[in-house]
Amino acid sequence: MKTLFTTNRKKDIVLSFILTIFIITLSVVLTVFFKQLYYFDIDYLNIPAISGVSKDIIQKNYDILIQYQSIFFRGTLDLPDFVMSTTGRIHFEEVKRIFDMIQILCAVTGVISAIMIYRNVKEKEYRYLKLTTIFSIVIPTVLGFLASLDFDRAFVIFHKIFFRNDYWIFDSISDPIITILPETFFMHCFMMIVILVIMMSAICYIIYRKKEKEILKH
Repeated sequence: MKTLFTTNRKKDIVLSFILTIFIITLSVVLTVFFKQLYYFDIDYLNIPAISGVSKDIIQKNYDILIQYQSIFFRGTLDLPDFVMSTTGRIHFEEVKRIFDMIQILCAVTGVISAIMIYRNVKEKEYRYLKLTTIFSIVIPTVLGFLASLDFDRAFVIFHKIFFRNDYWIFDSISDPIITILPETFFMHCFMMIVILVIMMSAICYIIYRKKEKEILKH
């Protein structure tokens, strides 16, 4: 009878890698669309006082910005209460393209993971869960540690990696939207992503340990 420790290590590694990508991209998607985090930061970071914009207007325009990030949204970004420069608009378009790819990657890896997991469960092979835990814990831990050393620098490096221009450097006069998107909010988003990844990794490990005990009893 097949056990937790399948002889097909390559298949385990491939599945673990794909499942790790799914966990990370899912964490990003959940964080971006979890608007309650921003709603909390509106008061916690005192954004209305910093930006000079009322809470209702801030929330309304943020909702539009998040809706724009959905892969199902097609059209231009129109923030009714904020002017936007050409470079600012280009940057948001670039962000949307990246996030669209993340959503597609999340869906694709999710489907592939589901199919491969189904086959592994039928064969009672669960070693991939342990490997997934290792992969998905190491990546956010390393990134989280580096970001905690200097988040400002990490923030800049992130933008230089993903963007081939400096359009992400907003001028509050030409693009006042930046006044309601403080850097601390993005740090909170990063923290939420790391927490979600760790939680999902912990679930994988708990399931692995449970299955390990069940199989070793027989």
